[in-house]
Amino acid sequence: MARRGDTISMIDTLAEFKELKNIDKETMINVLEESFRNVIAKMFGTDENYDVIINPEKGDFEIWRNRIAVDDGMVTDANMQISLSEAHTIDPDCEVGEEVTDEVFFADFGRRAILNLRQTLASKILELQKDNLYAKYKELIGCIVVADVYQVWKKEILLLDDDGNELLLSKNEQIPSDFYRKGESVRAIVQHVVNDNNNTRIYLSRTDNLFLQRLFELEVPEINDGLITIKAIARIPGERAKIAVESYDDRIDPVGACVGMKGSRIRGIVRELRNENIDVINYTNNTSLFIQRALSPAKISSIKLYEDERKAEVFLLPEEVSLAIGKGGLNIKLASMLTDYTIDVFRDIDTSEGYEDIYLDEFADEIDSWVIDALKNIGCHTAKSVLSMSPEEIMERADLEEQTVEEVFNILSAEFSEEELFRDNEPVSVVNEDDANAE
Repeated sequence: MARRGDTISMIDTLAEFKELKNIDKETMINVLEESFRNVIAKMFGTDENYDVIINPEKGDFEIWRNRIAVDDGMVTDANMQISLSEAHTIDPDCEVGEEVTDEVFFADFGRRAILNLRQTLASKILELQKDNLYAKYKELIGCIVVADVYQVWKKEILLLDDDGNELLLSKNEQIPSDFYRKGESVRAIVQHVVNDNNNTRIYLSRTDNLFLQRLFELEVPEINDGLITIKAIARIPGERAKIAVESYDDRIDPVGACVGMKGSRIRGIVRELRNENIDVINYTNNTSLFIQRALSPAKISSIKLYEDERKAEVFLLPEEVSLAIGKGGLNIKLASMLTDYTIDVFRDIDTSEGYEDIYLDEFADEIDSWVIDALKNIGCHTAKSVLSMSPEEIMERADLEEQTVEEVFNILSAEFSEEELFRDNEPVSVVNEDDANAE
């Protein structure tokens, strides 16, 4: 048994180690034994002839040294050999060549050895803590965690979990309208964990699609139970999101279950995401129908698919185009992300009276390509789709200058007769250079 002085000098370190969380008894014993052996090896060049016995429950230990008995005066290595006369004080029946075991006391190694042991043990404890932290959060990747804000920096936030572990939430992974003060609780998913040179860094995210999915799993029991599956998610954090769901039970309405009675289930999710609008739609393997649902609330007249290019041309009545595109183009952008199809929107122009339309690309020699692209971005792919809108609307939505819009209208209108520019008795507002000069 170790001397009392040994135990007293080491009791604090052992007690600290014993209090570590998520450390099994076997690991604790192995690390403690390894620490003792490291110090012994440094002092004597080897630890092979030592037996270290750890009792972590009581906080004490024993060290036994094994040496070979040799004739008196023949000892060349006091660490590995013992004279026969000295061996007889331990074992009176010992003979030359036999192994003799005696207990050594760590306190006899001196204060430097004790200090070295404490430093070695502290280093291994820290290393073990980091390994456990890495392993713990590696398993939590993709899961929601809750942590408190400890410090707010310009590019990221430092948070602490219940065990005091540091977590990082960068600005890029925050919802744009997120604003936190020290001490506030934050919910986010563990996005990835990095372990460089035994320095574990844990990164969180609130903008990842998986965060939205996990929130639905928490709020909608049918998803958690596997009765409803989330098939696809498209999201512009803080603005709007679309989520496609499917039920394996015909008796369950997946959309209704996700939204809840009077929006009770989805309301909490929207609040957590800083009032991010969420559209929940029924998933289907029918690509045309899926794209149609993804563009909701717009109603599609017809759709043409190019599956090899994963592209879709969608035709809608003029009054439906703005709904399909959405404010700032969000609706069509999210629909493309959700369906994984590039979606081009066209006005479904009635050609029954023989009026033909012309694609904007045919005016590439007269209109700059960047202007044509700006018009396409707001859903105007043909001449009449542009002329059916007012110059003011074009300027606002396409972010074009008045002079540029005026030139575009003059070029496009020159391709049609006056009769063709009237649809449903509503004239299209066109600026004519001669009229302008006359005024």
